[in-house]
Amino acid sequence: MQIGRKIPIAIERYLLGGAIVGLLLIMYLPLIVHWYDGWLHKNISIEHEYYSHGVLGLPLAAYIIWTNQQQWRRLPDRSHPVGAALLFLAGVLYLSGLPEYVNLSLPVVLAGLCLWLKGFPGLKVQSFPLLLVLLATPTLLPYLLAPYTLPLQEFIASVAAFILTQFGINVTVQHINLFVNGTIVEVAPYCAGLKMLFTSLYVSLILLYWTGAWASRTKTVLLLIGTVIISIIGNIIRNSLLTYFHGSGQDRAFEVLHQGWGGDIYSACMLGLIVLLMNAIEKYSSTDDDS
Repeated sequence: MQIGRKIPIAIERYLLGGAIVGLLLIMYLPLIVHWYDGWLHKNISIEHEYYSHGVLGLPLAAYIIWTNQQQWRRLPDRSHPVGAALLFLAGVLYLSGLPEYVNLSLPVVLAGLCLWLKGFPGLKVQSFPLLLVLLATPTLLPYLLAPYTLPLQEFIASVAAFILTQFGINVTVQHINLFVNGTIVEVAPYCAGLKMLFTSLYVSLILLYWTGAWASRTKTVLLLIGTVIISIIGNIIRNSLLTYFHGSGQDRAFEVLHQGWGGDIYSACMLGLIVLLMNAIEKYSSTDDDS
């Protein structure tokens, strides 16, 4: 009799899970395809291109959710009213038709489902993949931050000018503008390195989770601070090169580093430095613990 009762319950759970996954695919698969097309072909808005780290983050989030399924199933079914509220909010955002709201509805509906199906224990189990989805969801945050990056732009312009001067290049600085051989180069808000900083911090979070280092406050702080430093220094060097290329008339080199494959390779090298930093922190911490 117990086996006979368990079979319908199992079927009901699988049907419910399949229906939820199917509905999510119908609603959000076209949206995610649009994101990937924009990220890979760089034909999306500048603000949304800041979230191109989602190319890596979204599949990783799906993989972690899949690996957490046994832990998820062991949790008792326990609905929380906040889950219903989030699902309602996600529906309002999605039906608004406004791109930013539709985008934001994805992490909201996922969090709502976790609370609706398993309560806060379920939300805790899926907290990291939900964070990956949230931080990869395109919003207008870069646009909102742009007006406040002026001090960083001026700092980058000044340091870039100092570096170029050491190589005998005549550079004049006026606020965020660099003048080289009569050619003006502006360190624009979107050249302040926010995109690479977003990507670098995103990769750092993945490394902290993957290595288990996020359980250590010291390792977490060291990696995040080091990531910010690497991102800022890397962006200063990149802007120095761009200024030199543009000011010396090397337009091809400028385009390759600015928006071409050279910029992608440069970004990959910076991310590689973050991986090396994580390895160094792990090695130093292990040595320190042994001693």
